[in-house]
Amino acid sequence: MAGLINNLLILFLVFQNICLGFRSPLSVFKRYKDTTRSLSSECLGSDQTVISLGLSDFALDIRMPGVTPKQSDTYLCMSVPLPVDDEAYVVDFKPHASMDTVHHMLLFGCNEPSSTENYWDCDEGTCKDKSNILYAWARNAPPTRLPKGVGFRVGGETGGRFFVLQVHYGDISAFRDKHKDCSGVTLHLTHQKQPLIAGMYLMMSVNTVIPPGEKVVDADIACHYKRFPMHLFAYRVHTHRLGKVVSGYRVRNGQWTLIGRQSPQLPQAFYPVERPVDISYDDILAARCVFSGEGRTTETHIGGTANDEMCNFYIMYYMEAKHAVSYMTCTQNANPEMFRNIPQEANIPIPVKSDMLKMTHGHHEETKDTDKSSLLQQAKKEEEEILGQDFHIEEAVEWPGLDLKLGQVSGLALDPEHNLVIFHRGDHVWDENSFDSKFVYQQRGLGPIEQNTILVLNPSNAKLLHSMGKSLFYLPHGLSIDKNGNYWVTDVALHQVFKLGADDKEPLLILGVALQPGSDRNHFCQPTDVAVDPITGSIYVSDGYCNSRIIQFSPNGLYVMQWGEETSSGRARPGQFHIPHSLALIPDFNQLCVADRENGRIQCFRLETGEFLREIKHKSFGRELFAVSYVPGGLLFAVNGMPYPGETEPVQGFVMNFSTGEIISTFIPLRKSFEMPHDVVASEDKTVYVGDVLARAVWKFVSTEKMEHRSVKKAGIEVQEIKESEAIVEARLKSKPESTDPVKKQEKQHSVQQASTGVPFVLITTLLIIPVVVLLAILVFIRWRKTTVYGADGEHKLDSSSGRILGRLRGKGGGGLNLGNFFASHKGYSRKGFDRLSTEGSDQEKDEDDGTDSEEECSAPPPAPSSS
Repeated sequence: MAGLINNLLILFLVFQNICLGFRSPLSVFKRYKDTTRSLSSECLGSDQTVISLGLSDFALDIRMPGVTPKQSDTYLCMSVPLPVDDEAYVVDFKPHASMDTVHHMLLFGCNEPSSTENYWDCDEGTCKDKSNILYAWARNAPPTRLPKGVGFRVGGETGGRFFVLQVHYGDISAFRDKHKDCSGVTLHLTHQKQPLIAGMYLMMSVNTVIPPGEKVVDADIACHYKRFPMHLFAYRVHTHRLGKVVSGYRVRNGQWTLIGRQSPQLPQAFYPVERPVDISYDDILAARCVFSGEGRTTETHIGGTANDEMCNFYIMYYMEAKHAVSYMTCTQNANPEMFRNIPQEANIPIPVKSDMLKMTHGHHEETKDTDKSSLLQQAKKEEEEILGQDFHIEEAVEWPGLDLKLGQVSGLALDPEHNLVIFHRGDHVWDENSFDSKFVYQQRGLGPIEQNTILVLNPSNAKLLHSMGKSLFYLPHGLSIDKNGNYWVTDVALHQVFKLGADDKEPLLILGVALQPGSDRNHFCQPTDVAVDPITGSIYVSDGYCNSRIIQFSPNGLYVMQWGEETSSGRARPGQFHIPHSLALIPDFNQLCVADRENGRIQCFRLETGEFLREIKHKSFGRELFAVSYVPGGLLFAVNGMPYPGETEPVQGFVMNFSTGEIISTFIPLRKSFEMPHDVVASEDKTVYVGDVLARAVWKFVSTEKMEHRSVKKAGIEVQEIKESEAIVEARLKSKPESTDPVKKQEKQHSVQQASTGVPFVLITTLLIIPVVVLLAILVFIRWRKTTVYGADGEHKLDSSSGRILGRLRGKGGGGLNLGNFFASHKGYSRKGFDRLSTEGSDQEKDEDDGTDSEEECSAPPPAPSSS
């Protein structure tokens, strides 16, 4: 009887797990909601396009029905009817497309599509009546999210009853395998009335001609606004290959207010308007597209193919429901003379690397990218050569730089001549009295630091070569040096970023407003570090202690974009920061890596877009990771913070494989000890410098291979003696992988044998007997429990057996099949895109009671860990 019950239980559990494999409508929408993974080459596997999301909400899936375009620059359209007769509101969009196959998508609303076919060539038109653009996507753009209380009105007496999807397939080489494409978009709709109605304002040039070889061609658009007030919340730019920058403005009483500015060669998302912009009656909406005809041999006109050009500036807005207009256009230039006063930023192209140009263009024009490919191959080759060695470093104990009299050491860098540059605080100290709860510096009465805060040292003997920075800074923090030898520094008290020439007394460029913390594009709040791209000159700033973002500026300091958000409760997600503390730019791999200090991890992002690529996190990092540095060849260096009470991870330095994130080795100083290592920098010859803000010291570390070579040359020591010293070094360093060198393996085995001969025979025997005794005791205990607890009944045995079966069927984690967790762990998954247009809390300061916002660079002990 027990066996029969057992078999029935197994069948029931198997059937239950099979049922879990079929997606319910709600789970399908959850998949859309919780992932931004591209679905361009797969269909849903179901004809169900309407998915209920409760009493008033539903999702509508609009997909191409498995099409294969036959030639490049094909525009295909398909339509889906609104599944309800009464009025509804579109409140969210989720795109499903990849730039590998799709150049761009447009979603229209109308009452009568141009065709009743399953899909058709868009040359026949999209709609027979007036159509409104509801959504636009191109080039792997993140999802658009509407503000709360805002929706596009559809259905009813005034809204469209059909959705028409237009997909532009630029390059059909992706369809050589004849696969079917199901690109499209999922809409989230609700019957709940929205107080604010969204609409689209399209500014478009229709008569621009770009002469061949012309370096700069401007396309200007301007219209007077003659309707009820509207509020702008997002914008999108669109051109083809020749577009360099597109900018949009509101002009009121001669004053130009920026709506948005972006390179059309970057992912063409709907980006949030940085500051709220309202448009009133008789304002002027103006836009400019900057093109270049270089490389073309014939005139380029506005048109629909990839060889033509476009100049589009889309604006998403909302209005009060009673005055709402869903779609407006502007295709003229009402006042050409006014563009003489357009802000200069509208004429400055935003630099984009050549590999990004190739990646973002989906049509059939080919670009040469051999230089970038060879550069990447060379970087990988160098990485393989270096990482194939048994790499270790230890302190250069003869280096006299440790004895320098310094203030709090906050930043380190190497100049183009490989000299060591130190950024320190002189007689100023960052402690608990430095800032108030609003992050305003409280010790301005001390004046700026009267000592030279930037010191240039000979890396061999630590002799001072040059010094500067007197009477410029209050609380120095980050330091980096560009390829031209300019110093880029941050001051957390001034809330500013400075560019200094090596011989200049006055800054060449200043970003931020002195002593004014803030979170808009013109202010910082305790910025921590700077990195400068050696190829494009783009500037990246980590901001900082009271903001949680990375900001990109053009080489002359104009705002380009930003990414990042504050860490939410629970585990930190990709793109979230809790003090982005240090930056490492990796030009070999086109990445920017950030030491996310209080989250104890490294996050790496794509340079041009800020797209999250990966996280490097190890238990040995502990809770804090202060700084990160990269050297060509694939090595990443980092330093962590002191352990919290009750934790055991020591403060130390790390050597990592950049490609895999694996720890190759760790290192600690021989003289003194790390107290709060604040910055790390490494040279191409693998010499590493660490600056400590509490110890007020700088250590130099070199590879053991270099030390061996130097010892042989200096004293003529025999090779056997060098190997013995290496064994001591390896004992001091906590290296992770074992050496692959058979000679070193043999030496290690020999040393282990020597150590083991001194162990008494009695101790070894005792250690062998103890496990046997423990095993016998466990068996006796299990036998006794079966006799006293279960008895002869058998029902409890059945329960125990079924529990084991259930555990096997559910897997290690238990809980059955969890689609949400599956997609959340999928490579490339990110929630960051869903919040790009969120206006709640994006520019607000942190809670005044959050004690982690200050740097804790005073001598006070760290707070005790909170209970779980």
